[in-house]
Amino acid sequence: MAMGVERPTRASSEGVRKSMQSNRGKGTRPELALRRAVHALGLRYRVSIRPLPSVRRTADLVFTKAKVAVFMDGCFWHGCPDHHTKSATNAEYWAEKVRRNRERDAETDRLLQEAGWTVIRVWEHEEATLSAEMVAEAVRAAQRSRDAV
Repeated sequence: MAMGVERPTRASSEGVRKSMQSNRGKGTRPELALRRAVHALGLRYRVSIRPLPSVRRTADLVFTKAKVAVFMDGCFWHGCPDHHTKSATNAEYWAEKVRRNRERDAETDRLLQEAGWTVIRVWEHEEATLSAEMVAEAVRAAQRSRDAV
């Protein structure tokens, strides 16, 4: 966060606070569906780890040998162009939060790509089986590339 930028530290109401506390960071229904679909294709992966230990960013699925990192992005939190809705309460705060998330996502993608990783971002609303096929294709291509060396 930039120095000098003030952010609200408390929820706007008790209901909002409880809602925010119930939001899961990992193990969400769409993430579990993607994991099951990828596993069904015969791929094995690590869950919720840092692809680059020196960078405080955690990928949802990580294929360490193939150097493929998969991120499941929530439509609200990451500003999905199709499904993101503006918050009715504290709209300025949430708009800034989503903007910062998108900037961080772009930086994460850049850092991983510079380190030789393939980055895949999946929106939570995307069909798990189609996303899993895309992931499998990337992992197998990376494995073929590695084996050719």
